[in-house]
Amino acid sequence: MARRSVRWLVPALLVLAWLAAGGGTGPFAGRLTEVSTNDQAAFLPRSAESTRVLEVQDRFREGEAQPLIVVWTSDGKDVTAEQGAEATRRLAALRGAEGVAGVPSPALGSDDHRALRGVVPLGPASGGSLRETLDRIGPAVRVDGLRVRFAGPAATRADLSGAFAGIDGLLLGVALITVLVILLAVYRSVLLPLVIIAGAVFALGVACAVVYVLADHDVVRVDGQVQGILFILVIGAATDYALLLTARFREELAAGADRFAAGRVALRRSFEPIAASAATVVLGLLALLLSSLTNNRALGPVGAIGIACAALSALTFLPAALMLLGRAALWPARPAPGSVRGATPPLPSPSPSASPSASRRPRPAAAGARGIWERVAALVDRRPRRLWIATVLPLAALALLAPRFDARGVPLDETFVNDAPSVAAQAALGAHFPGGSGQPAVVVAPEGRAAAVVATARRTEGVSEAAAVTRSGRPGDAPKVVDGLVLVEATLRDSPDGDAAQDTVKRLRAAFRAEDGVLVGGYSAQRYDTTETAKGDTLLIVPVVLAVILVVLVALLRSLTTPLLLVATVALNFLATLGVSELVFTHLLGFTGSDASVPLYGFVFLVALGVDYNIFLMSRVREETARHGAREGVLRGLVTTGGVITSAGVVLAATFAALVVIPLAFLVQIAFIVAFGVLLDTLVVRSLLVPALVRDLGGRAWWPSRLARAGTGAPEKASSRA
Repeated sequence: MARRSVRWLVPALLVLAWLAAGGGTGPFAGRLTEVSTNDQAAFLPRSAESTRVLEVQDRFREGEAQPLIVVWTSDGKDVTAEQGAEATRRLAALRGAEGVAGVPSPALGSDDHRALRGVVPLGPASGGSLRETLDRIGPAVRVDGLRVRFAGPAATRADLSGAFAGIDGLLLGVALITVLVILLAVYRSVLLPLVIIAGAVFALGVACAVVYVLADHDVVRVDGQVQGILFILVIGAATDYALLLTARFREELAAGADRFAAGRVALRRSFEPIAASAATVVLGLLALLLSSLTNNRALGPVGAIGIACAALSALTFLPAALMLLGRAALWPARPAPGSVRGATPPLPSPSPSASPSASRRPRPAAAGARGIWERVAALVDRRPRRLWIATVLPLAALALLAPRFDARGVPLDETFVNDAPSVAAQAALGAHFPGGSGQPAVVVAPEGRAAAVVATARRTEGVSEAAAVTRSGRPGDAPKVVDGLVLVEATLRDSPDGDAAQDTVKRLRAAFRAEDGVLVGGYSAQRYDTTETAKGDTLLIVPVVLAVILVVLVALLRSLTTPLLLVATVALNFLATLGVSELVFTHLLGFTGSDASVPLYGFVFLVALGVDYNIFLMSRVREETARHGAREGVLRGLVTTGGVITSAGVVLAATFAALVVIPLAFLVQIAFIVAFGVLLDTLVVRSLLVPALVRDLGGRAWWPSRLARAGTGAPEKASSRA
């Protein structure tokens, strides 16, 4: 009686503990915005020249001012002198107003006499209060007969904050509803999908609480992109792990086991693949700590925390809840005893005297079995070599397009996928003033070289005008000097987010290279340094992630051949996905480029998450090979895991696709790459390519473990040491 009580007590305590943890930490998902920053300057390369310039600029500013460019345009008429004077008066009246941190500049007219512009330095503010400041300034700077818009860093930051507004509600709601619909379709059960989603939500709450505390103490940095990816990672991973464990639980119930025995067996059989899968993703994400880009380093530990919490929930809360619910969890689709195990009869192994062609003929059990995965297994069994060659060739052809993927950055007018006000304002500014107006290149120079630096900058190709920053803010006055340094602002002829502006930055740096203490920064320089740093990060992190995955797979599968094959297939899948993405982004979605970090993020997510499905498959294949031999092991493993892994892939693809609700090109591109890549991996690589390769190799796939001797002949005795 006491033992029976303990069987109920332990699961009940685990469920209660997670209910308490989930209830206590749930609100932190909505509080992450309190410790988030969407200031893109905070995510620049640590040692880049533009970062050092930014540090000097901070010393010149009164507080942490951020410039707001006010743009007035007329409707086809020349701006009058009275309108120019009125704009200057309205700018001057803003001095000392709430949210304004310094002295606004006078209004300057364009050469075509159709526009005016002025600069208002704004104080540090979060996204919401910054938008409120812009809303207050709008009526204060209106000039009759002219249309007013806001451009520059402050306006862009306000729009970024608006894009992430409500991320904790909208994104999370879309992701959970998507997962719920898929789970209802997969299980045809009312209660089980709710249990799985509850486990995912509890994991997310705990992860957000840990991240909140760390961010509040400046241990990790969080922005809207990292926050959104954290939500998707936890929901997607927790659901995937739950699908694997639930499938084993359902299988044991169908074999006649009671709820507690089914839960124990499901946990024991699922623990190793789930732990290996989580370890792969965690270590892959932590490899981002090697990056020189702050936002990459921020995602590493934050994502790792989320995956760890997802795995913990799947291995504790879920089995405990399933034990308490028993067959009721599957209602109304309760499996009858014996309905699953043994449903796929063992495929007869070929006799030693059988010819190679005979060994590849369809076996009666496979040919006559019902269901799509029995038919897929029959196809794999029949002509494995033809199948894997026919699969590799189109993937390789798509992979050849990967080098064409343009990751030199997204222009400002493509940063937002909708019509952001700051983008329209920047376009209006560029139509009437030099392309770099409002986002000049910034040159830091010693005080004694100010005049020479200005002269050199003016002579540089691509520079429209250059002048030293003055203490009064009026052109021609004495330069402002701080710690023996002056700032020279060089207005570029071209748009600051284009390749031409970056070329001008390179020419400026080359012109000042011989002069000690002269640095070139600014918006265009920041884009150039970020792109170049991202290239170096990719070359460093990619081999590290591949090595980490290989080590985990070797430890899990106790062989060398299969882990090498799996790493090669997920890498091929990534390159093929990148090739498809290049076509889709350029010819369907109209993007002219991608953020410099998109390929690295796509690689880490696709390779680390994509190998999960191969782990789920091959851990089961190894288990079946130890019992039934290499040939039947791969076929049984494919049939028994086909449905659950496909469901897991669809869930993960759908959750990442939910990122499109955030109207930023970066997240839209990441959503497509991961969603498409996961589906390609799930439906092609894991379903056809990997099983066909392992089937073709036979026992050699498990070299040098004992299973290598299983071949295609008689099965070995099952052994946990194999």
